[in-house]
Amino acid sequence: MKAAALALALYASLLYTGHNIIQTARAEVPPDSPVVLPDHRVTFRLEAPRATVVKLRGIERVPVALKKDEKGIWSVTIGPLRHGIYGYSFIVDGEAMIDPSNAQMKPERDPETSVLEVITNPPLFYQWQQVPHGTVHLHEYESNTLKRLRRLRVYTPPGYEKNLEGHYPVLFLSHGTGDTEATWTEFGRAHFIMDNLLARKKITPMLVVMMDGHADLHDEEGIDSRNLDEWEADLLQSVIPLVDEEYRTLPDRDHRAICGLSMGGIQSLSTGLRHTEMFAWIGGMSAWVPGAEQRCAVALKDTALNDKLHLLWNQMGRDDPYMKNFKEFDTTLAKHNVKHTFKITEGDHSWPVWRDYLSEFSPLLFK
Repeated sequence: MKAAALALALYASLLYTGHNIIQTARAEVPPDSPVVLPDHRVTFRLEAPRATVVKLRGIERVPVALKKDEKGIWSVTIGPLRHGIYGYSFIVDGEAMIDPSNAQMKPERDPETSVLEVITNPPLFYQWQQVPHGTVHLHEYESNTLKRLRRLRVYTPPGYEKNLEGHYPVLFLSHGTGDTEATWTEFGRAHFIMDNLLARKKITPMLVVMMDGHADLHDEEGIDSRNLDEWEADLLQSVIPLVDEEYRTLPDRDHRAICGLSMGGIQSLSTGLRHTEMFAWIGGMSAWVPGAEQRCAVALKDTALNDKLHLLWNQMGRDDPYMKNFKEFDTTLAKHNVKHTFKITEGDHSWPVWRDYLSEFSPLLFK
């Protein structure tokens, strides 16, 4: 653990040498951070003697200032915190960075978020519990359309490797802007959510496929039409054939679902509606939807669309900044008499909301 922390400290040092913010690597191990105290207060520390301002972002609603001691160690203690998973960054003279003392990082295209987990007993629905556990498989594949290596992860439920006769439906689950194919498991804990729901017999055993949502590497936001088109083509022409070949799936539309959050929401909604020959279950979590009406114009005019869909499901937190756009899309669906559900919940545009949504969406599938 100390070796990993020292390596992260060196990485942080190299990143910010040009800004004269972090000292060059030293022989000492970085200060312990974060430290969860018995009362669930948490202390964060960073060694940055040349920095002038250090703040902690991601735990509180607004960044929290750290104070520097005579040794150049910045620190702050906050809380007590509710149990759960938090993503946080240090803002050092305006630059966001990971916590070099913490080996747990959120998977991102440009990593700048460390992970803090405050555990309680009993554990939450997305935390590890004493139940049978499935497996998360990592695949590297050559995209037929993008002509480069890509990655995806596949969750198989408990018993998949032992029951060689069983075939399973598939949920294609997408992440948001800036994340990777690993984020739904490493930070969203999708595999634990599925394990815990299965143990309570709340869901049908299924595979969950998580691919990289950034198909166009030049589109940082991932919401331009080019990224949407390239991602859709990769899904249909590379990923689905790969999954159906490598795994014991039920390879038909009645046993395929597609759902995603934010950027993954527009990817899932538009691809699902445009390709009902492939998907009968469609969901959106806090979906970014500007342009969705145009992308789905042909599908929305299909008078048989309602007969083709088993479920069209959408949820969004009342404090989500994209609420106005989604209400407009909801009105569009109603105008075309498309049967769907749209529920407004508590929350904003964040992972605590999306973990809840996965636990609500997955029990509706493949019934």
